[in-house]
Amino acid sequence: IGCEDGSVKLFQVVPGGIQFERNLDRRKGRILCLSWHPSDTHIAAGSIDALRIFNVSSGKLLPREGRSLACPLVPRPGDRRSCLAQCLRAGRSRAGSEAAGPCLPPGAALSFFPVCARKPRSRFSRQKEDSIIVGTSTGATYQFQLLPVKMGSLEKRWVRTKPFQHHTHDVRAVAHSSTALISGGLDAQLVIRPLMEKMQKKGYEAALRKFTFPHRRLVSCARKARLLLFQFSQHLELWRLGSTDETGKDGEVLPLCRMPEHLLQLKSKGPEHIYCSCVSPCGSWVAYSTASRFHLYRVQYEGGGVSIKKVPKVPKLLLPAYQLQFSSDSGSLFVASARGSVHVLQLLEPGGCKHLHTFRPPSGSPEAVYLLASSADGHWVAAVSGDWAIHVYNLKGFKHHCMVPMYSCAVTALAIHPVTNNLVIAYSDQQLFEFGIPEKQYTAWSRMVQNCGLHKVWLERDSPITHITFNPKNPSHILLHDIYMFCVLDKSLPLPDNSALLMNQSTLKQLPETARQRQLHAFKICKKFQPLLFADLLDENCLVMVERPIMDIKTQLPLPIQQKKFGT
Repeated sequence: IGCEDGSVKLFQVVPGGIQFERNLDRRKGRILCLSWHPSDTHIAAGSIDALRIFNVSSGKLLPREGRSLACPLVPRPGDRRSCLAQCLRAGRSRAGSEAAGPCLPPGAALSFFPVCARKPRSRFSRQKEDSIIVGTSTGATYQFQLLPVKMGSLEKRWVRTKPFQHHTHDVRAVAHSSTALISGGLDAQLVIRPLMEKMQKKGYEAALRKFTFPHRRLVSCARKARLLLFQFSQHLELWRLGSTDETGKDGEVLPLCRMPEHLLQLKSKGPEHIYCSCVSPCGSWVAYSTASRFHLYRVQYEGGGVSIKKVPKVPKLLLPAYQLQFSSDSGSLFVASARGSVHVLQLLEPGGCKHLHTFRPPSGSPEAVYLLASSADGHWVAAVSGDWAIHVYNLKGFKHHCMVPMYSCAVTALAIHPVTNNLVIAYSDQQLFEFGIPEKQYTAWSRMVQNCGLHKVWLERDSPITHITFNPKNPSHILLHDIYMFCVLDKSLPLPDNSALLMNQSTLKQLPETARQRQLHAFKICKKFQPLLFADLLDENCLVMVERPIMDIKTQLPLPIQQKKFGT
């Protein structure tokens, strides 16, 4: 860990935490970035005006004459340009002496590149070590490539080739894949910028993609009790929804006869953030997990008051839990483990629980389970693990039922239909599948979707589907949403082709009935509410949506680095 006072501290990773080991030589100037040499023998530390290389075993700073090609990276006194520490595998001493430090590949001329007036925040080199991406405090990212000075020349030089400005705040993390540059900033956005020279043609793979916070659900709903549970970093809030007795036309805002009510706030003890949380459909149970603890509470409503009691002696589970899911009858709780298993807890009256069973994948995969879906009849639970495998378990016989065929992308949302027990799956490439759990195969509708293909505009969306639910009044309706849109997918209607308008709701309203019927298709999309954190049906006639205005998010972000301009 590099510190403000110029020291570099080594910590030993031990079970359950980290343990301080020792300090390396301390020098003036705060440490901005660190990088281990691949041999684990040296550490490079970048500060405001110098790049220093330490011997890990001795803790001493390497003498300047032993730093090989790393020496020219130290700028002249008074030069305000920051140094980036990046150790490359090709770094060796010219004579192979013990004092040698990491350096850039032979034949690579070293230069300074003024990327910003402030310090760079992050950097990453790809495995071939011929390209580096740098993130700055101004929100810009830069790519540097090791290129021949002349065509066919063995002499190479680092050249700044591509500047990008996709962030409004500090870029704190960057990564480099074979086909794209990836960056994450304090503006709570993850940006994937494809390298166009690596793309064979324009299309989905070549599209710029932005993922806005949050990337997973932070709101859960108690349908029967009409409650919402909001998850924050270190506390939970339980709210009762308001209601109205009025009816109106499309677009009208109706007056409330009962205002929303804040029932309770549940604070997590200690510095650990809350990983996941959930409220039961009846509203009587609340559960959440941190990195090291699992908590279960019994909520009671007496008159106009609310009381909460912690359930003592909960079963010891393999933590942390990455997902929590109550059964539809509020009698069970499913806990997704970081070790690939799913724990089933039985909830007891007046306020207790016991461990019923632990499901483990037949392959024995230790990948963490990060998504769960349970059936309304209490027969099935589906679990998605980090290796993108979807396992379906039988809750009546407590056994593994089947595994959904593997797909080449991550699962972003899934749900089990309450009538047909079909599992609807949304993937990160915007593809949709429907898998019949009892039949252990894809449904006819799912095969038709894959044969015909989804609309081009749908596939080129940036934001992944985060939630799927169903309309009990119409079994052919699938309700799904991402952060920018809410969609009703009607399986009884044909899929639109690429020549059709995907968002055609406003156009259909202006057409006569006969023309409207000819242009109807399966997708009905609404973009009125965004950023959309949550959407679900409370009952057949009531839909709840939770949005958080983007300006509300931005006002709570730290201020970006402001550039001083002449005359201001």
